[in-house]
Amino acid sequence: MITIQNITKSYGSTKVLDIDSLTIPTGQAFGLVGNNGAGKTTLFNLLLDLIRPSSGHIANNGIRVNDSEEWKKFTGSFIDESFLISYLTPEEYFQFIGDLRGMNKADVKSFLVQFEEFFNGEILGKRKYLRDLSKGNQKKAGIVAAMMGNPKVVILDEPFANLDPTTQIRLKNIIKKLTEDKEVTVLVSSHDLSHVTDVCERIVVLDKGEQVRDIHTSTETLQELESYFSA
Repeated sequence: MITIQNITKSYGSTKVLDIDSLTIPTGQAFGLVGNNGAGKTTLFNLLLDLIRPSSGHIANNGIRVNDSEEWKKFTGSFIDESFLISYLTPEEYFQFIGDLRGMNKADVKSFLVQFEEFFNGEILGKRKYLRDLSKGNQKKAGIVAAMMGNPKVVILDEPFANLDPTTQIRLKNIIKKLTEDKEVTVLVSSHDLSHVTDVCERIVVLDKGEQVRDIHTSTETLQELESYFSA
C-alpha cells in the first residue's frame, strides 16, 4: 500500500503539487492523468525520493520514502532515459540491474526470455550501447528493467510514449499480466486516455497540482475523461 498525506511541492512562491490524502492499495493498477504541468511527474519523483516534498509525507508499504531506502528493495521504476546507464549495452544494463536485485546470470537470461516479443529483435544481440538505441527501444529496456527482481511496486511515467502501436498493445498486455494476481501495485501516468483506461482499474486526474477526479474504471470512464479534458 502507498499512502500520500498532505503532500505539497513548491518552487519559490509557485505550488506545483497539493494533495491532501491519497491511498493506493496493494495490487491496484493505478493510473494518473492530467495535462502538462498537472503534477504527474512531480508526484512520481516524490514517490521515488528524487525530490523532497515541501510538506507532508509518502509511505511505500509502511516505509516513509525520505526516511529510509528500504522501499527500494521492492520498487521498480522507469521515469525517463536518465534511469538508464547510457554507456552500457542492454545486456550489460540488465545484468547490472539483476545484480542489484539479487539475480544471477541464469536468472536474468530466463527473465528476459518472456520479453522477446516485446523487444521485437531490436534490443538484445545488436552490439549497441543504450545511448545508440532509438527513444522507443531505450524505453523498452527501461520498462523491462523496472520489472526485474519481482518488485511489489512498479512505477512507469508515460510508458506508451515513443512506442509504435504494436509495442503499445504488447505493453498493455504485459501490465495486465503483471497485475492480474493483485500482488503487484502498478502506477502508470499517461497522456493517452485510451491506454490508461485499458490497463488501470482506477484513475486519478490531476489539474494544476490538485486531485480533481478519482475514478474506478468502467465502460464509461474513457468518455468521462474525454468530456472532462475537452471542456
